[in-house]
Amino acid sequence: MVEDRRGACLCGAVRFRTTGFLRGVIYCHCSQCRRQTGHHYAATNVPDANLEIEGGENLTWYAASDAARRGFCSICGSALFWKHNELDYTSVMAGAFDRPSGLTAESHIFVADKGDYYTIEDGLPQFQESSDSVKVAGE
Repeated sequence: MVEDRRGACLCGAVRFRTTGFLRGVIYCHCSQCRRQTGHHYAATNVPDANLEIEGGENLTWYAASDAARRGFCSICGSALFWKHNELDYTSVMAGAFDRPSGLTAESHIFVADKGDYYTIEDGLPQFQESSDSVKVAGE
């Protein structure tokens, strides 16, 4: 069965649709994700061929490193996407999906870099840096 999910930024200027299987939600606690969101990223990913974007003219890409870029709405500032330059899939922020999303949490990465004002006590696997299954910038 093909899954069909939709989502958008806060103001609705950028909308997206994903089809097919989505990976579980990974919580990234690295300093870049913390600085962009004010907390941490919660993202799934989708093959580029299964991602449709409407309002792409309102999407701004910021090259956060030589290896990856972050996509956000140029109108409301909502963080929406993370894209490794060499991979054929895009990470999509879990909170941007319309409900019900059907997504489930999978793990935490870069917990060694997490903010000092919270603890992680949800029982999910935690990785000091990345996990073997998650390719990130710098790897």
